[in-house]
This record gives sequence, structure tokens and C-alpha cells, in this order.
Amino acid sequence: MTVQKSILLLGSGFVAEPCLEYLLRSGNNRITVACRRIEKAHALADKYDGATAAAVDVEDAAALEAAVAAHDLVISLIPYTQHTLVMNAAIKARKHVVTTSYISPAMEALDAAAREAGIVCMNEIGLDPGIDHLYALKIINEVRDQGGRITSFESFCGGLPAPEASNNPLGYKFSWSARGVLLALRNTARYWQDGKLVEIAGPDLMDSARPIYIYPAFALVGYGNRDSSNYRERYNIPHAETCVRGTLRYQGFPEFAKTLVNLGFLDDTPREALSPAAAGAGDLPWNRVTQQLLGLPTDCPDELLKAVEAKIETQDPEMRRRIVHGIKWLGITSPTVMATRRGSYLDVLCARLEELMMYGEGERDMIVLQHKFEVENSDGSHNTRTSVTLMYGEPGGFSAMAKTVGVPCGIATQLILDGKITATGVIAPMDPAVYQPIMDVLPSEGINAVEETI
Repeated sequence: MTVQKSILLLGSGFVAEPCLEYLLRSGNNRITVACRRIEKAHALADKYDGATAAAVDVEDAAALEAAVAAHDLVISLIPYTQHTLVMNAAIKARKHVVTTSYISPAMEALDAAAREAGIVCMNEIGLDPGIDHLYALKIINEVRDQGGRITSFESFCGGLPAPEASNNPLGYKFSWSARGVLLALRNTARYWQDGKLVEIAGPDLMDSARPIYIYPAFALVGYGNRDSSNYRERYNIPHAETCVRGTLRYQGFPEFAKTLVNLGFLDDTPREALSPAAAGAGDLPWNRVTQQLLGLPTDCPDELLKAVEAKIETQDPEMRRRIVHGIKWLGITSPTVMATRRGSYLDVLCARLEELMMYGEGERDMIVLQHKFEVENSDGSHNTRTSVTLMYGEPGGFSAMAKTVGVPCGIATQLILDGKITATGVIAPMDPAVYQPIMDVLPSEGINAVEETI
């Protein structure tokens, strides 16, 4: 007889529903969807039999500890900075934890306590990080078992609109807040390239973008994603002279994004004139915002556009025309398009992008992930191996991004509850005993990788 399990799901964002739906299919799980505001929890829980809503403030230690203690496992899909609060409550109650987030130093510091409590604290089990680990390690371990070694490893992943929905100058759309996407453009990238440690400062990140060839139908470019320099150790590929993990975008995105960076739109410093509470705050035309940002004496759209053109770095005539067209499309030099006061130049721009670049009815997203390995075989020969995961969202259903983050999380949760993943401590899916059971289930959910040896 199957024993019913209880799960506490913290968070109700867009990745929570595919996770919830997967876990409720068996009929043996009961799930409490918990948010700080009960209305948000009800909005998700009320869609499904077997789910109930609860109000839990994770900053309230007593309330969090009581909620965690009342369940067999807790899934934390809240901001990563709050995972340690959840893990501490779980350690105290000896309950398992699952997150999709990278293991932060604060989370890693709880490893010994989690082991002592005998609990699994599974992390990095979404798409990136998550599915990327699984399919990378599969090939890495196959090569090692056959006596070969990896001499180069490149991994690029992107959540993008499907080609037919990429109909704007940035070739990008948002299914949630634009802020995180834009802030990522300020991150420094570190990686190994031809045996040298490369560091690209945030302001120069878009300049480092280069073509990434996956399928001929896609005009994709990629650039480094934060610090991937430690993946030679994490993946145990010490002979890899190149080791880089990066982000995919459509051609033209970096040049347009770099123009926005050069204009100063990634500045998140609070500005009184942009505050919703500014004295006498009324309509704020976009040409006034751009004038203030650039410190110009005039808000004349033609003069503003000339100043913008001076910030465009590419000398390719067609690309410059595309960027100018994009600036006009955004309306940021227009006296008739109104800006939403959100406190900073970054947030005012985010509000405008969210007006123009959200997914429309019937549009679908796409995720594409490619691992590329240069392999030296045991007989001294060399070849290239690739692993590609490509998925499209379902119009009216789950987005590809939500599914590829939420479903692996749900699979890992079920495997822990079923006693098929037992490694205690603060872990990521780096060991075959952890990742292989997850990989065995993924294809039945339509998630797989196509491998090729060149």
C-alpha cells in the first residue's frame, strides 16, 4: 500500500505550476502551496485537487518551522536569498528540501548540519542549473569510462521566444519581470579559454558575444554567464583548456543591449524625479526621461536620436539602422509616449519593455541548450560531441521555460520521497546515483537531449 506524502511548496511563480501538476498526478501526494499572501497561494492551489493554500511568511521563523515540520518535504521556489531560512527550519525538523537554485556559500555552509540531520537538500535541479548538469555529466562520464578525456567544454543555454514570436528589435520577450534579465547584462563573466582565465567586465559583456552554431535555422549568439571558471573542478574535467557556460540570444540582441548600456539605462540608482511619489508627479514623456539621462539641454526627439546614435558602437550600417529603428519602436525619444515612474532609469525602462515585449495570446517560447565537447579518445584520436535540448512552449499551456525548470524539480522531489535519491547534505545532481534516476524519468515528460558525434 502506497503511503501518502505531504509536500510544502513555497512560492507560486510561473515554474511552480508544472512542478505541482507533476507531483499531483500520482494521487499519493498532498501539497500545500504557501505564500506570504494567501491570495497568491489560492490562485494556484485552487486549480488542482489535492492542493491547498496557506499563508506562510518565511521571515517568521516560528511560522516557517511549524509549516515545514507538518510536511514530509519542502520545495523552496522563493528567492534564493531565503533558502537558508528554509533549510535551517528543515534541518531542525529533519525534513528534506528541494530548490532549483545554485548552491550559495550560505547554503553550502549548512551541509554538515543537513548530513547530521539525515536530510537531502537537493539544489540546482531546474533547467540552468539542472538539466544542463545531467546531460553534461552523462557525456563527461562516458568519455572518462572509455579512457578518453575532455579537452574543451562549452555550454550555452537560452530561454527565447520561438522564431515566429521573436518579432521585435531585441528578438526577446518576457514571461516575468524584465529586471532580472537586464541586471544580468551587468554581470562579470569568468571562464577558461585556450588555457587562459578570461574575465569580461559587465560593461564589456555584450562586446564578447559571438555566433553559436546549433541548428542552421537559428541565428544565435552567446556570451559568458557569470563565473564558470570552477566547472573544470565541478565536472572533473581538469584537461579542458576551454571551459565556458553562457547565455544564448538571437543575433542583434547584444548590439542593441550594449546601446542601452551605453545610454545609462542599466543604472538602478533611485532618482527623485522618477519616483512615483515625486512632488507634482504627473505624466512624464519619454523624451524628458532620456533628456535627463543624457544630460542634454533639449528634449527635441531629433536631437535625442542623434545623441543615441552616437552611443551605438557597431559600425555595421545595417545593424546601426536596426538599432535606430528599435529605439524609435521603444518610444524613448518620443514626447507622446508616457513613461511609468518606478524610481530609477533601469526600472522605468523595464516598465516600458514589459509594455511592449510580453508574450501575446497564442505565442510560444523556446528553450535551447547545447553542450559541445572536444574529446581526446584513448587511442589518441579526436572528435567533437554535442548534446542539444530544444523544447517549445504550449500556447495556452506551460511555457518551455516553466516546464524545464518545474518538472525536473518535481521529479527530484518524487524520487526523494520514494527513497530513490538518498544522498544527504546540501547537494547538486553531480553524482550518477543522484542524476541518473532523474534522467531516466525526463524523456517520459518530453525532455531529452539529441546527441551527435562529429
